[in-house]
Amino acid sequence: MAAESSQTLERGLRLLRLLADGHRGRTPTELAAELGLSRPAVYRLLTTLQDGGFVRRDGEGRAHLGFGVLVLARAVHPLLREGALPALRRLAEEVGATAHLTIAEGDDGLAVAVVEPSWTDMHVAYREGSRHPLSRGAAGLAILALREGRTGYVATEGQLQEGAHGIAAPVPGLPWLEASVGVISFTPLDPADVGPLITAAAGSLSLSLS
Repeated sequence: MAAESSQTLERGLRLLRLLADGHRGRTPTELAAELGLSRPAVYRLLTTLQDGGFVRRDGEGRAHLGFGVLVLARAVHPLLREGALPALRRLAEEVGATAHLTIAEGDDGLAVAVVEPSWTDMHVAYREGSRHPLSRGAAGLAILALREGRTGYVATEGQLQEGAHGIAAPVPGLPWLEASVGVISFTPLDPADVGPLITAAAGSLSLSLS
């Protein structure tokens, strides 16, 4: 019984990972083929996960991640913040700009950790909990780049705040997390100088969270 329960759990987790990958819904037939399971087995998994709120079905019967996953994700936010603060603090002090960790929640980016530099006369006030579309701002664009397999830094100007300059790089190598590390400043930033620092900070954070 224990082995059977463990196998069922493993299959359910594999199904959720498939739904998280690619950001598109899948039919039970597609899931059965990708998981190497029978359609009845997939239907049983979908029913259980749907009852728990971890899977939802659209009008065409395609399965998507359910909002129950967000509840679990929010419980992880404090752990992400704690793990990110040392790298963000070093980055903020080194660049002299507000540093942040942004994660993807659907089509939005959510700032879960923010560190302001201690020695500057003026810096951008960027609050934890700030949310914006992934298509706007360096942090979101870096996450979209990660979805396409690109890990280089992204620079923008004035997309989130007028006169603000942003540079961000995706956090690589964590299949369970879509995130970016970045800085934002009212003072123009040289991407050639600052970009590698941010990329290094993102890599450091990836190692600390892996």
